[in-house]
Amino acid sequence: MFRGVQLFLPHSNNQSDWSMIKILGSASLLLFPFILPAQKAAVIETDSTFRLKEVIVTATKSPGGFLQTPYSYNKISSEQINDYQFRTTPEALSGAAGVFVQKTNHGGGSPFVRGLTGNQNLLMIDGIRLNNSTYRYGPNQYFNTVDIYNLHSIEVVRGTGSVQYGSDAMGGVIQVFTKEPQFANQSKWGATVYGKAVSSNIEYSGRAELSYQNKKIAFQGGYTARTFGDLPGGAGTGVQSPSGYGEQSYDLKLKLALNSSTVLTMTHQQLVQRDVPLYHKVQLENFKYSIFDPQVRKLSYLRLEKSTTLPLLSNITLIASTQQNREERKYMKNGAANKFEEKDIINTLGLTADISSVLSKRWTANSGIEYYHDKVNSTKEQITLSSGAVLAQRGLYPDQASTGNFSIYSLHHISLNRFQIEAGLRYNKFAIRIEDTAGSVYKLGTVTVRPASLVSNFSLLYKISTAQSVYASFSTGYRAPNIDDMGTLGLVDFRYEVPAYGLRPEKSYNTEIGYRYSGNKWKGSLALFNMQLTDLITRVQVPGQQVGGYNVYVKENSQESYVRGIEAELQYKFADRFIAETNASYAYGQNTSRNEPLRRVPPFNGRTALTYKAGLFRYSIENIYAAAQHRLAQGDIDDNRIGAAGTAGWYLLNLYAGYELKSLSVRAGLMNALNTDYRTHGSGINGAGRNIFIGFRVKI
Repeated sequence: MFRGVQLFLPHSNNQSDWSMIKILGSASLLLFPFILPAQKAAVIETDSTFRLKEVIVTATKSPGGFLQTPYSYNKISSEQINDYQFRTTPEALSGAAGVFVQKTNHGGGSPFVRGLTGNQNLLMIDGIRLNNSTYRYGPNQYFNTVDIYNLHSIEVVRGTGSVQYGSDAMGGVIQVFTKEPQFANQSKWGATVYGKAVSSNIEYSGRAELSYQNKKIAFQGGYTARTFGDLPGGAGTGVQSPSGYGEQSYDLKLKLALNSSTVLTMTHQQLVQRDVPLYHKVQLENFKYSIFDPQVRKLSYLRLEKSTTLPLLSNITLIASTQQNREERKYMKNGAANKFEEKDIINTLGLTADISSVLSKRWTANSGIEYYHDKVNSTKEQITLSSGAVLAQRGLYPDQASTGNFSIYSLHHISLNRFQIEAGLRYNKFAIRIEDTAGSVYKLGTVTVRPASLVSNFSLLYKISTAQSVYASFSTGYRAPNIDDMGTLGLVDFRYEVPAYGLRPEKSYNTEIGYRYSGNKWKGSLALFNMQLTDLITRVQVPGQQVGGYNVYVKENSQESYVRGIEAELQYKFADRFIAETNASYAYGQNTSRNEPLRRVPPFNGRTALTYKAGLFRYSIENIYAAAQHRLAQGDIDDNRIGAAGTAGWYLLNLYAGYELKSLSVRAGLMNALNTDYRTHGSGINGAGRNIFIGFRVKI
């Protein structure tokens, strides 16, 4: 079923590949300190000053430390979220190794993981899939519907995830964990107030939280209100209007200790964004306005966690969830006689069961069953300005389309002295039903598709010493065609899309080798990867056809590609109070079917920072950078957000200061201190110019 995978070794007869070899070779030499012998002093695997030490669960569904995890990952901790005062959840990933964040608009943010984005990465929250059957190929804005003020941490696992979590995890998995109220021996009420203001009216945010805890009950509720003004760019750009919008959200979480071994969690969260403009459409495509109003995400879930004395049922986690994603789009061209309003509502039911088993002293496993069901409601209205007459039209998606997503999996974790083995299988079955009989020459009729796949992963980690480990892994990935792939009819970005039929699943085959080191002073990682992509679903222009002045595109399984690259991270602690850290990522993507670069591959990018802690104070200086990207596919050149010239390189200089008491935390920063005018590759709006922020947190 699966093809063999090449090792990371470009063909020597390609000059650009030879250039990449030189770059990677030079980077490897710079990272030579990683292979120093282990230091004699105790390893800092639990030293809180090293952020990379943190335990993650997303990679294997089983807790693992820095030296024990056989996949590349990032973790954004609650400490980092507080220190850096990220504007949004996607922007919290800016500068993370192997991740690149694109912004079509000020209200968006689409993470790229190893060159892939949109529905080719899986987004999750508290173990629940956020991806649904209308998530688009290419950049989308949905990760920005998660409130950064309600987050405890973010985990990104790169190059694996389909076995662990199912369809869509081709580039990787991005999982957010919301704040968890804690039980306490004594009854206690608490309250926390947050605030943040950014110069030039860029942002005003506020949040209030209320909590209660005792031995049996833990509760937390929060409300966030935010206003974002039109975004001023760097030198020479000025204010980019329209780009500002408003946002409100609230969240409730109640935990009940039913007995000493059973905990029930009940959660509800809702976020609403209003008047979110698509800046590039107004500036580049002759729109009078084009907005999301409103954009709403709702999630409710019940989670039951139980531990037992039975080895095969050591821990049981059951989750029942309901979600609703509502997106209303309103737009009108300059001088047009009509305006349009589109509305999509996707209701999702989720049921998951995960069982942790202890099979022997050295062998544990996670096994489970998952089921998700989507129902799509999609409408569109054409409104005549002169008379107010309303004409109902076929929505962006076929109304009443549905998707059933069933899977069963088993992941195994084996420790053999210095060796650690991770291996697993998942069987995934879909039932996609589309009834598309709306009046259109592109209507599909009734379509039922039942794609299925068996995916696998295997990794082997060897602990060289108490301070060093190496690993090799192979993961297969899978993305079933969804309702967006098969049923889209209408204007999307700079093209007019029409429905497709007979699409096959996309597949990925990722091979990776890595090295990790953790000593008293140094800590770092190095990974080389090769990802083969087959049967990619891509937009193909229909020759000679246009609708409303836009070229017509249809999706086809028309592409085979690869992405090869290197990712490195390094930290150094010196003089007790200083921590220096740096990371760099390079990905080379090629569409072998068309003999051109893979679309939207990010340029070489990275981050370097120096942090100083002294008592109650902390200070940081940070440089986030990206090289120019001139390796463009024809689709990039046709994209008005990129164009034939590509994207220029840039670097940002940010300064931070903080003050921390038990009940008071104050953070301030000077962002883009040099007022650099820049745009992240593929974005539809420039980044923020020089600005100052101040944020606080008060615990009562």
